[in-house]
Amino acid sequence: MTSYIIRRLLILPIILLGVTILIFAMLSQLSPGQRVAMYTREVASQENIERLIVQHGLDKPIYVQYFHWLSNVARGNLGFSKTGGEPVFEMFVRLFPATLELALLSTIPLIALGIWLGILAALNHNKWPDQILRVVSIIGTSLPLFVFALLLLMFFAARLRWFPPGDRLSLTNQALVDSAAWRAGWAPVTGMYTLDALLRGNVAVFLDALHHLVLPVTSLAALNCAVLLRVTRSSMLDTLRQDYIRTALSKGLSYRTVVRKHARPNALLPVVTVGGLMLVALLNGAAITETVYNLPGVGKRFVAAAANLDVVTVLGFVLFEGVILILGNLVVDILYATIDPRIRLG
Repeated sequence: MTSYIIRRLLILPIILLGVTILIFAMLSQLSPGQRVAMYTREVASQENIERLIVQHGLDKPIYVQYFHWLSNVARGNLGFSKTGGEPVFEMFVRLFPATLELALLSTIPLIALGIWLGILAALNHNKWPDQILRVVSIIGTSLPLFVFALLLLMFFAARLRWFPPGDRLSLTNQALVDSAAWRAGWAPVTGMYTLDALLRGNVAVFLDALHHLVLPVTSLAALNCAVLLRVTRSSMLDTLRQDYIRTALSKGLSYRTVVRKHARPNALLPVVTVGGLMLVALLNGAAITETVYNLPGVGKRFVAAAANLDVVTVLGFVLFEGVILILGNLVVDILYATIDPRIRLG
């Protein structure tokens, strides 16, 4: 297992280097004025542009520019966002907790319900529970996320008024968590309001933050749950047809025992991959959900940057998402190898 992890870690820098080369290739297509804007918030005149080009080495050979840019990235300098009015890296740090909170809370019902319903459908193959769940999964996988999110917003927020239409907290609690008194003390401020409220022992803020997240979490979890349901059902049906399952049944083991000890663990192998990549996709920024529900996360700012042709911010987000995707795939590979010894021995 150790040698497998070492091999994966040795490949990681090569992949990351390839990602940076691709992003720099896109950056190199920008005009001199746009490239200068990466390093300054000034509205530069033609004379200043020429001075800044020399100052930041943009007149040097392309490989020198690449290593200069890479050294800036390593120090967290991804450029200046004209849509956010702040450095891109600082904007990531500030907005990512909201996206992380949404992704983590969406993952819990997504994985729990997706796996349970998929196994339920497989164990009742061609019976009425299976038929109903197949219809539900088809609807869930074919329904666009923005349509589902808007339906929830219109019905539960606008008509019934059970949930707030957006934002992360009510105005009163938002003023509280933004205050200096909230940030003072021993408890760390993670930026995830639900966790911060628990660390502070403030039940009112915790319930308020959770109340605001019900609709966004439902939007993300429900449709992704449909995908996981189909994958789990298909994998479970394939596992139940294997020879070792029939052998275990012929030896007198109960059907429940065979399913619990033999079929279910093996059927969940492909589910680990799909579930892990789903979490990575959620971490990369649920742009549609954050935009519909006005959540100040990474995805919403990415949409705003793209709409305003803020190329520096967009490419910064692309680099950010690429790193998360690579690291997420590494974690998924390690988990898969932990569950299935054939992978690490291959």
